[in-house]
This record gives sequence, C-alpha cells and structure tokens, in this order.
Amino acid sequence: MSANEISRKLSNPNTSLARLTFKNQFRWFEGSLPDADGQRGYELLFQPSFPIKLGGGNTFFMRPAFPLYFSQPEYDANKGKFTQELGLGDIGFDVAYGHSSESGLILSAGVAGTLPTATSSELGSGKLLLGPEFLIAKMAKKYIVGFFPNHQWDVAGWGDDDISVTTLQWFAAYLPGNAWSFSSSPISTYNWESEEWTVPLNFSVGKTVILGDTPWKFSAEINYYVERPDAFGPQWMVGINIVPVVENVFARWFQKNGQDE
Repeated sequence: MSANEISRKLSNPNTSLARLTFKNQFRWFEGSLPDADGQRGYELLFQPSFPIKLGGGNTFFMRPAFPLYFSQPEYDANKGKFTQELGLGDIGFDVAYGHSSESGLILSAGVAGTLPTATSSELGSGKLLLGPEFLIAKMAKKYIVGFFPNHQWDVAGWGDDDISVTTLQWFAAYLPGNAWSFSSSPISTYNWESEEWTVPLNFSVGKTVILGDTPWKFSAEINYYVERPDAFGPQWMVGINIVPVVENVFARWFQKNGQDE
C-alpha cells in the first residue's frame, strides 16, 4: 500500500492495521488550589493495537493503553502543596467487535475498562472500572466523522472513592491526499460523583511516510480546555504522536491456528 492508502486506513477506527502508538503529552494546569497555575506534567501513553480481521468487514479489537507519568502534579492536602509523581498509572483497555460496510458506515460495540495498576495511590484510583462502549462513524474518500462514547463504573478494588465517569469522543478528519490528515478529536468526560466536566477543543495534523519497509504516522495535536474541575485541571495539552505500523503477529497466529483446525 502507498503512504496515502495507509494514512486513510489509520483514520478508520476499525482498521485492521497493527500499530504501536506512542503519545507524548505535555500539560499545563490551573485551578483554585495553592500554586495550581504553576504546575506542569508530562505523560507517555503507549497504545498497542493488534486487531484480528474476521472477514466480511468484521474486526475484533483488544486495545490496552499504558500511561507512564514522568512528571504528574498531585496535591498533598497534608503538606498543602503539590508534589511531582513518577510511575505507571491505571491501564485502560477496550474489547470490541467492529463492522465496516462498503458504504462507509462504521460500527463497533464492546466493553471499556480500567485496571488498578498504578504504582502509587496518587497515580490511580485503586478501582477496577468496567462499562459499555459503542462507535458509529461514516467514512468517505476525503473525510471521516464519528462518535465514540463509553461509560465506566467501579466494580471492585480497594480505593475509597466511588467512580462513575462518562467519556464522549466526537471525531472528524479531512484527508486531502499525499498522506496528510487534519483532524479534531476532543475527548470530554463527565464525573457523575463530583458533577464536573472536562471539555477540550482539539486540533491535530498528521503525515504518514514509509521509512525502509515500515510505515510511520507522525502527528502533532493541541488541546485547550474550555471546561475543567475548578480546584485543579488541565488548561493546555500539546501532544507529539508517533505511530509505526507493524506486523500483526496475533492475527497471523490466529489465522494459522484456524487453518490447522
């Protein structure tokens, strides 16, 4: 496939292409807590994806997300000041079944969750979260638009706080050709326990290239948060994303075992 064809396939959330996504996210915070406006953070979010193509436009996904915090500000109420935390956060994941039709209609449904894997209590909730997710989108030659919501509740764990969070992701991408993409994919959340929204405006630009035998997508994005928790929340986020397309070893294993049977 050409770089332009790969760029278009990567814009499809139901793509069967295997990839390793590295999201470098730099955040600036603000809020009413002491010294909140001076806080900065850096997170590396690693999202591997090895979808299994089932035929007939159907695909099975199991997509984890590993958040590595190199500098995450957390408020210590006992000391009355912020500390910088380093470590692994709670690992998110989704398991879904998707269908892409020849007309360009894209559908998927599954389960979203969060595992209590944080290396410190400041970086995670201490709760196992689970809930439903679905996706609906329309893809044409030059664009894709869609909606991807989920909701998660705490179902187990040792954390003290109850958790009930809705995530709403609208997305749209323009694909002008020559392997470029211009998109917006804001991820808004509503915390039902604290009754607070986090709502960003988002813009991203990306370019897909083939280096050697490996396709790579490089992109940059920016968020400005028009709504955030009053006490402490993000104001800006700047992201640099690197996505190599890799061999789908899981799909190959699945197909091989299916043939053996």
